Amino acid sequence: MKEARENRRKKNVPTLPTRFCEENFYVENMREMVQTSARIYSDRNAFLVKERPGGPYCGISYPRALTDMEGLATSLLDLGLKDEKIAIIGESRYEWTLSFLAIESGIGVAVPLDRELPPVEIANLLERAEAAAIIFSGKTGKRLTDALSQMDESKKPKFCINMDLAENTDDQLSFKVLVQRGRAKVKAGDIRCRELPIDPEAMGVLLFTSGTTGYAKGVMLSQKAILANVMNMQKVVHIERLTTLSVLPIHHTYELTCDQLAVLYGGNTVAYCEGLKHIVKNLGEAKANVMLGVPLLFESIHKKIWKSAEKSGKAKTMRRAVQLSKAVGGGKTKAAAKVFKAVHEAVGGQMKLLIAGAAAIDPNVVEDFCAMGIPMIQGYGMTECCPIIALNPPERPKASAAGMPLPGTEIRIEDPDESGIGEIVAKSPSVMLGYYKDPEETAKVLKDGWLYTGDYGYLDSEGFVHITGRKKNVIVTKNGKNIFPEEVEFYLMKEECIKEVVVYGKEEEETGETIVMAAIFPNRDLLQNQFRAETEEDIRKLVKEAVDRANDQMPLYKRVKRFDLRDTEFEKTTTKKIKRFTALEQK
Repeated sequence: MKEARENRRKKNVPTLPTRFCEENFYVENMREMVQTSARIYSDRNAFLVKERPGGPYCGISYPRALTDMEGLATSLLDLGLKDEKIAIIGESRYEWTLSFLAIESGIGVAVPLDRELPPVEIANLLERAEAAAIIFSGKTGKRLTDALSQMDESKKPKFCINMDLAENTDDQLSFKVLVQRGRAKVKAGDIRCRELPIDPEAMGVLLFTSGTTGYAKGVMLSQKAILANVMNMQKVVHIERLTTLSVLPIHHTYELTCDQLAVLYGGNTVAYCEGLKHIVKNLGEAKANVMLGVPLLFESIHKKIWKSAEKSGKAKTMRRAVQLSKAVGGGKTKAAAKVFKAVHEAVGGQMKLLIAGAAAIDPNVVEDFCAMGIPMIQGYGMTECCPIIALNPPERPKASAAGMPLPGTEIRIEDPDESGIGEIVAKSPSVMLGYYKDPEETAKVLKDGWLYTGDYGYLDSEGFVHITGRKKNVIVTKNGKNIFPEEVEFYLMKEECIKEVVVYGKEEEETGETIVMAAIFPNRDLLQNQFRAETEEDIRKLVKEAVDRANDQMPLYKRVKRFDLRDTEFEKTTTKKIKRFTALEQK
């Protein structure tokens, strides 16, 4: 610790508040982060993995992770991949994170890819990134093979490295063999991987956005920007001996930065989930006390908790207990864990904090979990900011807000209207370098050091950020009123017979007026089984009643005038956000 403090003094880094001094250290690059964590936290597990499905968790220590990283980096050097772009595709697992850290240790640029993408899009991104190699899991092998078959021979990656291959083959290299060979070389004195120059301000990661509103952009992130996000998050959220269950897609910057790098920086532990249906079991097995998730995941758990209470006949009693707890702030007491024991068991029994991100969450869900003795906060960010821009402080969260500006981040509202709502603009050490080979799009969002987020919102009197909707989605009426589809969707989604919805504006030819429309995917199982809807006409009638109830909660100009019913779900990103651009194209 003395060495870490001296390191901060030499670099003229301000001393952090007392409760962070013994946990935070300043790092300039990810190799230094892993090296420092391995030295300080040598007795701790960096990862918990399962060697076989359904088996017990096995620990991987910080020193072991460091030697594996150095081994893989050495082998990548031997392949001639210095200063090349290397793609990674696969499920959340140790080998994925290890690949990322090895690439960032001075080898080249990491290019995380979404494993759910169709082969044609994987091929497209590999070409756009000019990837010289790809590291992939066995589960994505077929998809990758299909993608490579669609690529020009001269543009294919030179090396395909399989995480699950035991030995090298003619067309694939074994990840395990590369790690073992590299480790042997390092042990024998080959320490090239420790001496590679790293420019923390250069592009270290090329991360393609999910493209919910159109063409995916290549976001260029530096190690300096990512680590600034990691270190500043640690100043807000600090839990001793944290173990997190990794459930989100690992290629997404929310999971990568907040649930992998931030945990490793703090000397904590990442346990990998076996799949969404195993969350509760894995939470208990890993003794996880923190979990990051998207609103859909937490809202689903919330619904199951209340349905279980109703089924057991305890819903009324639990509802009274929740209201009482909210009134007296009792969620922070030890008694809450006893009163809401079943709820705590539903999230593994050890939970100290739930963190929601990637989209807005229903404030009622946050308030309920907090009242039941399970603290929950939400944050706001975007890939272009590594990603966190604002985060709720666990000590005094505000359920309706996205959070307060992250330390080191400035937020202002551009061109606010009479309600104080305008575009959210941020200045932060975590802002991206720009969009890859796209100066025109870069110039649209980066102006004088400020990131124009494309999100509309406002700052309240306490400095909390509130998001009202996306700038691109705003519906403008003939008399100049702004309608945020997300707000209308929020009220519609309170109706249990509506499973998914996209709200949009449409101009009527006869009057020239812009009216609010909705494309709705109804909960057909519920309508048919519980409400006895036998025909499409019955379903439409029940949905119409639901739309009317939602409309009653909104002013006249925001109300849905017409709606269409869908037979299929909307296409979504891997963080379960509806691809609005695609949805409206299909209209």
